[in-house]
Amino acid sequence: MSSHLTTASTALLAQAPAGAWTGHDTRLLIAALGGIAVIVVLISWLKLHPFLSLALGAATLGVLAGMPFSDLVDTFTGGLGETVGDVGLLVALGAMLGKLLTDSGGAEQIVETVLARTTRRSLPWAMVFIAALLGLPMFFEVGVVLLVPVVVMVAARSEQPALRIGIPALAGLSILHGLVPPHPGPLAAVDALGVDMGVTLGLGVLVAIPTAIVAGPLFGSFIAKRVELPPATALLGNAPEKEDTGRRPGFALSVAMLLLPVVLMLCKSVADLALTEDTPAYTALDTIGTPVVALTLTVLLAMVTLGPRAGLGRADLSGIVGGALPPIAGIILIVGAGGGFKETLVESGVNRMITDVAAGAHLSPLLLAWLIAVGIRVATGSATVATISAAGMVAPLVAGMDPLHGALVALAVGSGSVFFSHVNDAGFWLVKEYFGMSVGQTLKTWSAMETLLSVVSFGVICLLDVAL
Repeated sequence: MSSHLTTASTALLAQAPAGAWTGHDTRLLIAALGGIAVIVVLISWLKLHPFLSLALGAATLGVLAGMPFSDLVDTFTGGLGETVGDVGLLVALGAMLGKLLTDSGGAEQIVETVLARTTRRSLPWAMVFIAALLGLPMFFEVGVVLLVPVVVMVAARSEQPALRIGIPALAGLSILHGLVPPHPGPLAAVDALGVDMGVTLGLGVLVAIPTAIVAGPLFGSFIAKRVELPPATALLGNAPEKEDTGRRPGFALSVAMLLLPVVLMLCKSVADLALTEDTPAYTALDTIGTPVVALTLTVLLAMVTLGPRAGLGRADLSGIVGGALPPIAGIILIVGAGGGFKETLVESGVNRMITDVAAGAHLSPLLLAWLIAVGIRVATGSATVATISAAGMVAPLVAGMDPLHGALVALAVGSGSVFFSHVNDAGFWLVKEYFGMSVGQTLKTWSAMETLLSVVSFGVICLLDVAL
């Protein structure tokens, strides 16, 4: 990203003593609040697409901060282009891998294999495991559509409340959506903060495990006794019908394809920490562990291995890979616009002002990152917008941090981005309809679960911050 400030901002910053609050700082604060307010109003009240909302929010911020319009346009488009180049490609590759696993029957094979080895008592634990495993390459909405038929079927056959089975599955999907790459939010946070992808991924999985346990099986068993829903058999009409896939890849192969990009990216982090640069071993691990290389290799390998075992020809595989791209076009544009908004924060000088305020108030970067993400999430309903905006605002606080603590700030942003999903979040209505709940019941179950995910994960992040 470009690091130069606008000429006007540079001149004003040079005139101000270090640490002194100036009138220009007040203007920058108003600009930042104004830009965020425009995004919130456009998304929440006018229902404008987040891409356009972020673009107009960045324009508002730049104008109020005094940026020349030509600089503002160049800044936004430059930030958008670099973010799409860095993050958009990874989002696309992750979508391809998820669709290959789904359409080949690999995902269904994982689900059925795990459930066949599960007892009635351990079903909620099995569901959080399945959801977490399948959630690695899949977007939240795709995971919900895939798992809802499984949840309903398992609940009906075992004669258990749907929430006792469903909440763990939703918790496993949602926490990965907020914390673990290659989901768009975590990818955008890693890019905006400039932290290590492999370290963030590893710590994200570590944070996700206890969080998903608390908000999944434990909370699911608690809330299922207090919110009564119709029997699971009555929900079968709400569940999408599953097609018979016929031939499928095996369980071990499907799991290997899910975990391969994670392993490759972690290899790069191990090489950075343990090996000397310019050695053959370091070069090899660094290359294959680069996120775009790791995901590209996995997608190509999945096409070669999953396709034939599912009876898919070359034309079929081409159609599957191509079919993964249209649904994510909007997500890539949103992430790109978030990059433009973040670059506008940098160029206008808002980032420097936020850094000074946080330093003067002695605010922990973790707490500040979490609170900003929480505020934007509650206001806009979008976890991705909350992550992108918050990461852009706290990016200067990460400069100079070691890789572990920088990754924890990225995770704090992701943790705040899943806080209290309510009526302005599309996920809220998706869950409500699939489980046949009222608005009140959805608030007591889904919204409470999301809040628990956020609070517990932030607590774990703080503990890791102290321990590390």
